[in-house]
Amino acid sequence: MAPRPSTSTIPSSPSRTTDPALILGPMLRHVDATSATIWVETRDAAEVIVRSGQDEWSARTFAAHGHHYALVGIDGLAPGSVRAYTVDVNGERVWPNGSGFPPSSIATLDPGRPLRLAFGSCRTSVPHDPGGNRTHGVDSLRAFALHLAADPRAPRPDLALFLGDQVYADSTSSQMRDFIASRRSLREPPGKELKDYEEYAHLYRLAWSDPANRWLLSTLPTAMLFDDHDLRDDWNASLSWKRKMEATGWWQDRVVAGLGTYWVYQHLGNLSPAARAEDPLWQMVAAHDGPGELDLTGELDAFADHADKEPASYHWSYRYDIGDVRLVMLDTRASRQLEPEQRGLLDAAAMQWLDGQLRGGVRHLLIGSSLPFLLPTGLHNLEAWNEALCNGRWGRGPAVAGEWLRQTFDLEHWAAFERSFQRVASMVVELASGQRGPAPETVTFLSGDVHYSYVAEVEREDAAGGGQAAGASGEGAGSTEGAPSRILQAVCSPVRNPLPRWLRFFSALMSYGPAAAVGARLAHSAKVPDPPFAWHKVKGPWFDNNLAVLEEVPDGLLVKWHTGVVDEGRHWQPRLETVAELVLGAPRSPRSPRHSVAGKRARR
Repeated sequence: MAPRPSTSTIPSSPSRTTDPALILGPMLRHVDATSATIWVETRDAAEVIVRSGQDEWSARTFAAHGHHYALVGIDGLAPGSVRAYTVDVNGERVWPNGSGFPPSSIATLDPGRPLRLAFGSCRTSVPHDPGGNRTHGVDSLRAFALHLAADPRAPRPDLALFLGDQVYADSTSSQMRDFIASRRSLREPPGKELKDYEEYAHLYRLAWSDPANRWLLSTLPTAMLFDDHDLRDDWNASLSWKRKMEATGWWQDRVVAGLGTYWVYQHLGNLSPAARAEDPLWQMVAAHDGPGELDLTGELDAFADHADKEPASYHWSYRYDIGDVRLVMLDTRASRQLEPEQRGLLDAAAMQWLDGQLRGGVRHLLIGSSLPFLLPTGLHNLEAWNEALCNGRWGRGPAVAGEWLRQTFDLEHWAAFERSFQRVASMVVELASGQRGPAPETVTFLSGDVHYSYVAEVEREDAAGGGQAAGASGEGAGSTEGAPSRILQAVCSPVRNPLPRWLRFFSALMSYGPAAAVGARLAHSAKVPDPPFAWHKVKGPWFDNNLAVLEEVPDGLLVKWHTGVVDEGRHWQPRLETVAELVLGAPRSPRSPRHSVAGKRARR
């Protein structure tokens, strides 16, 4: 075996090497078998050129609130190819930028290659130094980046899913607060929280400009979703919450800035070339052929305001087909129906769209949802009971108390929108049973949000072997002709924002043990309908900062959770360590082993 490559060329400190003409990026976004998308933010209006070998592709920047962006479409690539690239801005080479990392490259999808993807959520932007690591733990994304940079033989994911809370608009770091204070008084509402587009732009710069993570984002395709902290904790938890926020003098400006920057920095790069061509804002950018740079400020603000006030006017969810795997990335924040009588995590239009995506004929169907669909049963039943309380099951006074509990303890996951949970659960059972086309081997929800990681799965009476629980498969398991799909939930949270220890204990107490029985009694007392299936924990919880990697294997889906570890005070050089791993298996015969779990360091 060849010796491990030296890490001497990898920067040992977080010093900035940003070329002044290139503020952020390049970020490699949507990639398929023959095309790719590269996103940048530049200092000035510019022409951006991406070069690979003798080929080049270019795009002009567009502006929003004094910032300049370009999205360069790369086409004509060969499936399964890997090509290094460079970036020029106005004729000046700006990438690579001399940071010492390996060349950035575009790896197109190979339809015949098993899928490998990374996923996680909840990442705060604090320095990667002893202080930042003490308060927020080691950034598992950065540890993963350094691991890949140091070893060219290390297998790279085809895609990374960031499942919400990439930026925290409501819980800011000292670096972000210094920037805010340079513009306005922190005593002015909203205080230490973000107020406008300029502050969001700075927060994204803090999140994505660390040299290691910046290199990783330049060479690893990404797909993103928002969650509540991208705007504010409990965003759209209830109609009461929304009305309270709308009564402030600053909330609507936050919404416009938050959704506008999300479209520019995150959502635009999620879209395939075909989907992007149908986006009304992008059509303005693509159609601009006049002199000078298109200023999208007014249109972007109007779009964001309208998308908030009329959620059905814009669709944030999207689909990603990768070989024989279908990935459905689902918005569970902006498209909520908040009226108590019709409360839904997804409105009618979003539910109809999801219904159309949950179809068979693929090997695995993955659903990216920032909120876990299958919470620990104790917490699920508690949230279902709380929704009944809020809806007035025991009168107005208890309803007020229920709303206080809902907002105070973040009781606003799928279970707290019971009609939506029941509808999606029924669709998933139909899919898994072959009523929506040939059943996949697995239907797997990938989620974050809760700040601990775990795996759960549904118990199916119609599972292979008759009446047997649908467990994570072990050695020798595989697809069984006509067997129903396994229905699974895999959670990876946080990437970098661990729970305090007392909250870890509280979360475990509320989710497992006696809480399950208590929650069930509460839900039954409120006449909450039973779910169409039961589920159980397979593994977890563990509370490390984690980034998970999922890989297709013959037995199903292999998932590993990785964390960063600092040795001998080398805070800039964390090593990657595996916390836990297991196979989420395909349908099996009755004699197949039930679990295959290798926990390396599953800390409680």
